[in-house]
Amino acid sequence: MEACVALLRREFPSIDVEVFDYVKGVLEGSSEEFQGWEDVFEAVGGFLQEGCEEARHPDDIQDVCQQLFDQLNVCVTKSGERMGQSSCTLLNTPIQLSDLARGLDVRRESGTTIMEVKKEPTMVEVKRLEKAEAKLRAKQERRTERDCDSTPNLIISDQATASQAINKREVKLDASGKNKTYDVRLENFDLAFGERVLLCGADLLLVAGRRYGLVGRNGLGKTTLLKMISSGGLRIPRHMTVLHVEQEVAGDATLALASVLQADEKRERLIALEQSINAELNAGRVDGTESSQLALVYAKLEEIEADKAPARASVILAGLGFDPKMQQRPTREFSGGWRMRLALARALFSRPDLLLLDEPTNMLDVRAILWLENYLQTWPSTLLVVSHDRNFLNSVATDIVHLHSRRLDMYRGNFENFDKAKEEKLKSQQREYDAQQQYRDHIQVFIDRFRCNANRAAQVQSKLKLLEKLPELKPIDKEQEVVIRLPDGFERLSPPVLQLDTVSFHYDPDKCIFNKINLSLDLESRVCIVGENGTGKTTLLKLLLGDLSPISGIRHAHRNLKLGYFSQHHVDQLTMHLNAVQVLASHFPGSPEESYRQQLGRYGVSGELALRPVATLSGGQKSRVAFALITMASPNLYVLDEPTNHLDMETIEALGKSLCNFQGGVVLVSHDERLICSVCKELWVCGEGGVQRVDGGFQEYKGLLEEQFRKEGFT
Repeated sequence: MEACVALLRREFPSIDVEVFDYVKGVLEGSSEEFQGWEDVFEAVGGFLQEGCEEARHPDDIQDVCQQLFDQLNVCVTKSGERMGQSSCTLLNTPIQLSDLARGLDVRRESGTTIMEVKKEPTMVEVKRLEKAEAKLRAKQERRTERDCDSTPNLIISDQATASQAINKREVKLDASGKNKTYDVRLENFDLAFGERVLLCGADLLLVAGRRYGLVGRNGLGKTTLLKMISSGGLRIPRHMTVLHVEQEVAGDATLALASVLQADEKRERLIALEQSINAELNAGRVDGTESSQLALVYAKLEEIEADKAPARASVILAGLGFDPKMQQRPTREFSGGWRMRLALARALFSRPDLLLLDEPTNMLDVRAILWLENYLQTWPSTLLVVSHDRNFLNSVATDIVHLHSRRLDMYRGNFENFDKAKEEKLKSQQREYDAQQQYRDHIQVFIDRFRCNANRAAQVQSKLKLLEKLPELKPIDKEQEVVIRLPDGFERLSPPVLQLDTVSFHYDPDKCIFNKINLSLDLESRVCIVGENGTGKTTLLKLLLGDLSPISGIRHAHRNLKLGYFSQHHVDQLTMHLNAVQVLASHFPGSPEESYRQQLGRYGVSGELALRPVATLSGGQKSRVAFALITMASPNLYVLDEPTNHLDMETIEALGKSLCNFQGGVVLVSHDERLICSVCKELWVCGEGGVQRVDGGFQEYKGLLEEQFRKEGFT
């Protein structure tokens, strides 16, 4: 045994003491049971592999186990136990095999047969063994962490998890700083939110300089995917800068223009360094190197065109609706919507390598959306935007990423090209599936007909093998069509049902919002109200609803008029800890639960979704709950303030169809061009203290804005 110990110490000088003692105990206690070096390797090979700091190849471990077995064999041979030197003894009494199976020891003393229970020898102390195994597990965990290629990268953030198969070559390039690509390649990754799997084995390739539109139904994980990319949950090249616009700018004393300029961190650092060097020079604390440092700073500032930065920031702010006075106001004086615009302006100004935008048009008016479309068409780096505005995606996107069925499909072209290609793809897959089913049925008929015919047995077997070799095609999994049903059956009212006569209104006497306006609505009205933010669109809606009283003039409303008002903040006002059924029951008590579920089902909130807390629903699902709530009373005139925010395209299409089929009146504030053109017959433009009717509808209004852009130099 001394030879085995010496061999272990020579081959594994850095082996842990606990592991060494354990291996020694195994060799001592089981030397008689080893039939070959394979048994030795199976017993202690894994411990020898993990018990030393230096990495050893499995072949080396096998060679050591061969030498250990040879040494043990020599020891056993000398003792005579393996060579059969012990003589056989004839027993006076018979021995039952069952006794031997139970572990009884049979021996003979003085002509008497004695049976005793065998006691297994203890090869190593249990506590020492547990300590050694714990130490090995800790080492294994440390090695696993260092080996990026052996296990998936698991990140947990906001209950969201992502696992990704990481390319070892890319990891090495990132670590060495030699990775110069600006393409984002995410291969074979999974995405989950809680216990719900959003993506499984998905692939995503974002080529540098292209603009991608991410589309899909609400609740499938588009926003979660953006968050996991921006938070580092999914690995992208380390040298790339990523910016996700999701939170509004914090309000403080910083001016709006200065807040945008601060987004360029490189420029800010250079300016701070320039000021520091000049302060040293003015104070007379010089060592002769300041001049060269200052020249280098000026060269870098000129390289990034720092002198043009204020003008560029001002243009971006102006395009998003900030006039010169607003650009010089502190950020704390702006509302949440304007602070979100500031966040978008900062992102556009800083020009990250990968810009992630989640529904950027929700916070903008029509004028700002048109400007943003034109601006992003010349965006120099990679863009990934989630949007449900078809016209916006048609103008901006060069590629479409479709999220459905827990996977991502890539399409070249804008949204219209994607829509056509997707339909053709589905039709082709359906044709292929139908053709294969017809072929399978034809073969199956032959098999069933001649199954019992001995003369055709060979042919039947051939057909069966042919069926087995056919690829398994699945029927097309079409997404369920969204249907929204606005209740009718109300009393017909004679016009006008709602009227404003010479109404004036202001919050500040020095700034009049409306001055003696005259408007009327009936159950045939289909009106869209547009205008820049701050011109009084929401104020006009509140005057029509009666929530605000005019400073002068009169509001007339039919006594049987029922108004259904969808506020753009309606979603935020839902009781978040209640589920959708409880929300409806709290506003309209006394009905059975089934009636609430039927009402929610009309808007796509059914099954388990209706019983989930509102806080866990996506923005679009919350909007559907809000629609179910306002239509519960069967209003005959709908006043909708930005109803498309957070809705997916399919739901927007369904809403447009339901509004067209609705027999009552509709007043709509929206920036969705497709919805406006399909529903509304009149266009009211707020601004300059009044409300102007545009006879040519939305297209004429859009033309006026584009003409204004040309005059202001935004083209």
